[in-house]
Order: sequence, then C-alpha cells, then structure tokens
Amino acid sequence: MYQSRGLAGTEGLPFNGVKIFAATLFADRDRLGDRVTDWINTHPDNHITDIIVTQSSDAAYHCLSITVFYHSN
Repeated sequence: MYQSRGLAGTEGLPFNGVKIFAATLFADRDRLGDRVTDWINTHPDNHITDIIVTQSSDAAYHCLSITVFYHSN
C-alpha cells in the first residue's frame, strides 16, 4: 500500500480536488510531464498538496499515471 508523504511543507493539508493524467503510448508518456506542468501553470490558484506517480504494465501496454492532489479556494 502506498502512503503519501506529501510535498515539502504540505503534510496534513486537506485537498478538495484531484486531477489525473495518464498515458499508455510512448510519445504520450514522454509528454506527460509537460501536460502536468501546463495544467499547473494555467491553474495558479490551486495549491498542490501532493503528487503521486504510478506505473502499471501488462504484456502489451505500459501505463504511466500522474495524480495531482490540490486545494482550490
């Protein structure tokens, strides 16, 4: 089981929003970090409280997910 440690200085802060970014194709996985950064930059009022990166695979596909927890005023 994964236990989140939070981002520096955000331990225990509540969140009221979750944004999930996921990709299975190599080119999409390669750009996933840029998509997350763009979303964060276009939502400056959101206070990011945690980010979790998850990888899953089967015989044919590899999936990368980035889950962003945030508090929005």
